[in-house]
Amino acid sequence: MPDATQENARRKFSLRRLIIIAVATYVGVCILVGVFERRLIYFPTRDYDATPSDIGLDYQSVTFTSNDGVNLTGWYVPNEVATRTILFFHGNAGNISHRLTTIQTLHRLGYNVFIFDYRGFGHSDGSPSESGLYADARAALQYLTQTQKQPVERIVFCGRSLGGAVAIELATHHAPRALVVESTFTELADVGRIHYPFLPVKLILRDRFKSIDRIGKVTCPKLILHGADDTLIPIELGRKLFDAAAEPKQFIETPGGHNEAGFTYSTEFTDKLGELLSREGGQ
Repeated sequence: MPDATQENARRKFSLRRLIIIAVATYVGVCILVGVFERRLIYFPTRDYDATPSDIGLDYQSVTFTSNDGVNLTGWYVPNEVATRTILFFHGNAGNISHRLTTIQTLHRLGYNVFIFDYRGFGHSDGSPSESGLYADARAALQYLTQTQKQPVERIVFCGRSLGGAVAIELATHHAPRALVVESTFTELADVGRIHYPFLPVKLILRDRFKSIDRIGKVTCPKLILHGADDTLIPIELGRKLFDAAAEPKQFIETPGGHNEAGFTYSTEFTDKLGELLSREGGQ
C-alpha cells in the first residue's frame, strides 16, 4: 500500500492540476469574450420592416459617406412647420425601421427628424465599432449642416441607449441646441460588470463608450430620461451620468423597462420633452 507521503503528493498534484485547468479555462473564456466582443455589443439587422410612408409620413431616403469612406443610409423626415431638426441616434440593435414610433413622436412635436443607420446596420456598409460609430455621427451631422443647410445650433441631438453615448461624444465637439439621452449608461464597462460579474470586463473591452468622462464637457441644455424598471441598464447608471453632467440639466424618471421607457412611454412624457425643448428655444 502507498505510504502517507505518496498519497499527499498525489493529492497535491491533483489539486494543482485542477487549479491549472480552472485558470486555463477562465483565461480561455476571457480571450473568447475579447475576440467576439463586438458580437456581444452590436446586434444589427439588415432588412427594413417598414418605412415612414407606412405611418403616413413623407421622407427622403438619404445616402452619405463617413470620413473613412463608409457609405451610410438614413431617412430625413421633414416637417413643414419646423424650424429645428432632431438628429436621432438609435441603440445597438435592429435598424432605423424599428424606430418608427420615435420618428412619429418627434415629428408630432413639430420637428424635422433625421435618423440614420450606423455602419453595419440596415443598408449601411461596413461593420460597427466605437470609433466607427463616432465617425458616422459626425458624417450625419455634416449631412444636416452642409446638405440640408441647418446650423448645429438649430439641431437637437437625441440618443437612446448606446445611441446616447454616441450623441454625448458628438456634443463634446459640436454644441447642439440641446442634448436628450434615454436609458444610457455611464460607460459600457459598468454595464458589463453587472451582467458578467465574473469577468474582468474593464480589461477586456476595446469599445468603451466612456460617457461619464465626456458629459461634463457638454455645455448645452441636457435632458436625461431613464426607466425605473430598466434591468439591462439600471437607472442608477443613468443617475450617475446625470450627476456628472454640467448645468443646465434635468433628469426624468419614467415607468417601464429598457425598451419601453423614455419620452415615448406616454403622452405625459412626450409633452415634458416638448416643453423642455420649447423652453430652450427648440421650436
